[in-house]
Order: sequence, then C-alpha cells, then structure tokens
Amino acid sequence: MSSIQCYNYIVNDLLNSKTAGEIQLESEITEHITEIMVQLSVVILSAKLCGELCERFIKIPPVLGELFAGILIGPYALGNMSIGSFGPLFELHTNNLNPVSVIPFELYVIAQIASIILLFTAGLETDLKQFLRYTGPATAAAIGGVVLPFSFGIICALMFNQAESIFDPVALFLGAILTATSVGITARVLSDLGAMTSPEGVTILGAAVIDDILVILVLTIVVAISATGEISLGELGFIAFKGIGFWLLFTGLLVLLSNRISRAFTSLNVTGAALCLSLSLAIFGAALAEHFGLAMIIGAYSAGLALSGTNLKRVIWEQLEGVHDFLVPVFFVVMGMLVDINGMLSAIQFSIVMTILAIISKIAGSGIPSLFTGFNKTGAYRIGLGMLPRGEVALIVAGVGLSRGVINQEQFGVAILMTVITTVLAPILLVPSIKNGKPGTKIK
Repeated sequence: MSSIQCYNYIVNDLLNSKTAGEIQLESEITEHITEIMVQLSVVILSAKLCGELCERFIKIPPVLGELFAGILIGPYALGNMSIGSFGPLFELHTNNLNPVSVIPFELYVIAQIASIILLFTAGLETDLKQFLRYTGPATAAAIGGVVLPFSFGIICALMFNQAESIFDPVALFLGAILTATSVGITARVLSDLGAMTSPEGVTILGAAVIDDILVILVLTIVVAISATGEISLGELGFIAFKGIGFWLLFTGLLVLLSNRISRAFTSLNVTGAALCLSLSLAIFGAALAEHFGLAMIIGAYSAGLALSGTNLKRVIWEQLEGVHDFLVPVFFVVMGMLVDINGMLSAIQFSIVMTILAIISKIAGSGIPSLFTGFNKTGAYRIGLGMLPRGEVALIVAGVGLSRGVINQEQFGVAILMTVITTVLAPILLVPSIKNGKPGTKIK
C-alpha cells in the first residue's frame, strides 16, 4: 500500500467515526457529513426552542431548557427512536466503556470547543476592580461556600457507597461538583432587581468570582488525583502546589502581557482578526492546561480573566456574543444527552439527599461567614441564596469527570438533577428576599 493510499485510508477511517469509542466505516463520506450536519441542526434548534419556552413561559434560565432539550433528544430518550427509514438520530451504543461514546464524536468535540468559549467569556466578564473592593466579605463567603459543600459531597458519596475513601476520585469529583456557583444566573437575577450595586449584590458577585477560581483550583487537584489514583497527603500538597503554581504563573504572565496583546490584536486590519486571535489564545491556553494534566477550561478562563481589563474586550465583545450564543447552547444540549434517565431514577434516594445537602451546605457555607463581615441575618441569607445556583459551572465539572471516566452516568445524572433544582430554586427564594426591602447590613 502506497503512502497516499495509507493516508486516504486513515482519513476515511477517522471521518467515518460515528461515536467517540467506536469507528464505523461508511460507504460514502458525504453521507456521514450530512448526518452530522442534520444532528447539529437538530441540537441547535431544540436548544433555542426549549430555551425560549423556559425563559418566556416558565421564567427560568434558558440554560435549563437547553439541558432538558439534550435529555429529550438524546440517545437515552427520543434520539434512539427510528425515524421512518432513516434510523435513530442518536443511536445508543452500550458496548463501550467510555460514557461519552454514546454521542457522536464530532458533536462532542464541538461541545468541548463551546465549553472553552463559555469559560473564556466568563473570564472576560470578571470585574477586577469590583472584585478587589469587596475582597474580604467575598473571600469569606466564597471559602465557606467551597469548603462545606465539598465536604458534604464527599460525605454523601461515602454514605451511599459511591466511593471507598475520602481520597477516592469519585468522592472528590462529587464534592467538586457541589462547590460550583453560577455567576451568570446570579448576576441576571440581581440585574433584574436592580441590586447589582447593593452590598449583598457586590459581595455575591465577588464571592462568585472567587468561587469560580477556587473551583478551578479544586478541579485541577481532583483531575490530577484521578489520573494517578489515591495519594498521600504529601503528594496531595505537591499536586495542589503544582496546580496553583501553574494557574498563577500562566494567569500572571497573561496579565502582564495583556495590554501588549490587546494592542497587537486590535492593530490588525483584517476583518475579525482580533476576535479570532483572542479565541485562538483561549484555545491555546486550554491545550496548554490539558498538556499539564489540568482541565482545558482552566486555561480558557485564565485567558479571559487576563484580557478582561483591556480595550480588546470592548472591541471583540459584540462579535464574541454571537459566537457564544451559537456554540455554547450546544455544550448544554450535549451535557443533557449524556444523562441516563433510568440510571438517574434508579438512584433517586441518592439524588434527593445530595440535592438537600447541596442546598444546605451552600446557604450555610456562604451565609454564616457573612455574619462576621458586616452583614445581618437577612443579608447573610441573601448571600447564601445568591451562591446557591450551580448552573453551567457544575455541568462543566461533571462533564470533565464523566469524560475522564471518573464518575459514571448514574452519578452524572444525579449531578444534573441537583444542578437543575438548585438553579431553579435560587431565583424563587432570592427575589422575594431582596424585594422585602429589609437592610442586609448591620447598623453601626
């Protein structure tokens, strides 16, 4: 076989792969490409329709609609049903050990790119000046909102025999999932109520930013442990030092070079150059983080955080929103497609207990420290509620755990249910708490 024939064989073999863990040869490459295009169009259409229904009629964040759309059209539900002579749109393959192999590999790759854009955008949205202003109260709320949920997640995993020890990667990932807080969902509620500049609002947003950073660091450590197995406290300290060191070095270097990067990107006259180069920086950061054994989203978030205070943000923001609105829903739909409904229902007791612990640990973990930083019980309660929704951050952490084979689809489904309930419950409780008009700070 000539080198050209060998090359063509490999290319055809790769292009005809239908899932992440299984390669199926097709007689026509165009047929497979058409199939992927149809699947992608169905994913985007269902995401926008379900998102619109949730936002307009149910008054809940559209991200939940996108998640529900994925569950609905996924291989564990309607996606596995044949459509006339065309066969299933998302056929369920159960003979693979890799949980993400139940969906088309190409679609999963697009979802990973979407997660990079999501975290890059989250980094860009960070207001560093506001963050520094309320560093004290925000840090206290964030640390409490990470430590207590993380501990409760590990305890819950041990209670239901999901893990063998506190250093079991499964227990650590379930704990990490509970630590997450959705900045976007909380910010939307505060904005709608005009409470963004209130003491509670600023503290919640600052704490949510710190929470994201802490979650990223926790995820860094957990991913490293999951790759090497159970380790000693000394090795744990080394991994933590390595993860924190890489994140600080990478982020610090980008911050130092951010203005030069901004000037270089914005000086180009080619249409869309600034946006494309910014996204390439985020993707490079994601690849670099992955190369060092960390989660891709860490590098993407760092790139966005470094550029958040530059003129580049203003230049690319409008264009980035279009890319974000098109691709990011694909990530949430794909996350929903990975949910095994039957597996989730079979672990309903575990789901209920984990959700209750997620609610209690976040409200108490973030609320109680706030009592010692100038807030009264009303203010502390508001801060706890503001930190409650897990949203997209929990989905990203759970997705990393599932894709690496650390947690199974049953545990992933439990995480999805917890995320949905906390995300829906937070606005329901937070809105009347803020609207009652009671002061949230201690009167001196």
